[in-house]
Amino acid sequence: MAKSIMIQGTASGVGKTILTMALCRIFKEDGYRTAPFKSQNMTSNTALIGSGEEIAVSQILQAKASGIEPDVTMNPIILKPTPEDRGTQLILNGLSRGTIDAYNITEIKQSLKQEVIKAYETLNSKYDVIVIEGAGSPVELNLNKEDIVNMGVAKLANAPVVLVADIDRGGVFASLYGTVSLLGESERSHIKATIVNRFRGEASYFTDGVAILERITGVPVAGVVPYITFSLPDEDKLVEAGNVAEGSSQEGAVYSPDGNYEEEFSFIADHVRKSLDMDLIYKILQTGI
Repeated sequence: MAKSIMIQGTASGVGKTILTMALCRIFKEDGYRTAPFKSQNMTSNTALIGSGEEIAVSQILQAKASGIEPDVTMNPIILKPTPEDRGTQLILNGLSRGTIDAYNITEIKQSLKQEVIKAYETLNSKYDVIVIEGAGSPVELNLNKEDIVNMGVAKLANAPVVLVADIDRGGVFASLYGTVSLLGESERSHIKATIVNRFRGEASYFTDGVAILERITGVPVAGVVPYITFSLPDEDKLVEAGNVAEGSSQEGAVYSPDGNYEEEFSFIADHVRKSLDMDLIYKILQTGI
């Protein structure tokens, strides 16, 4: 049975995907059989894997960072926008299952939850560590009743959660404190640490900020990750400054099945390892909930 740790964010685009990828590589480097898991991904940036099934490029790269072949169980559900906003294509276990809309998504979610459980249990039986990625924010209160991607998955996997915020956007105190405060008591018990991502300048200058965050959220800050540039495909092709290495096109790097991303994986993992309290991360992983 695997140990799990989940990366959730205060919003979309705070760096969950890259931090998940980095942890996958770090655990792999430390000798653990590691796999990524994202139950549901809303993205148009997908690719076919060796078995002919379609999953998100972000999970493909996370798998490669883990040193394993991508598998459909790592991303069982994709909601793929269709041209001209004609609903959303549902890709389930790598295969298209038609389109869905706001009128039938609640009903469909009931059956999708069982697919999430099956996919997770398959990974759980094969690996030592599963690094789970959430989506968006866990406190979209109007959507949380049938959640199958954030706290719903944390509860399913009994996974401790590390909550990430992007300080480069501003509002890091409000976003972290607000997210923790809006969680229900049982959900809040899953939050074991926070990460401040994309810090510009000398991280030691944020010592007072770390102390304040730990006081108002009630959990330790696992690290302040400095802002870096790199060249990996962006999850949703909505590339921001800081996600594209100098010389890349405005649309960002494009995934290639034949691409060699090892240097980027190692660079990002080394950067994150140096920025996080890995003793704390391992304690969270081993202790769980």
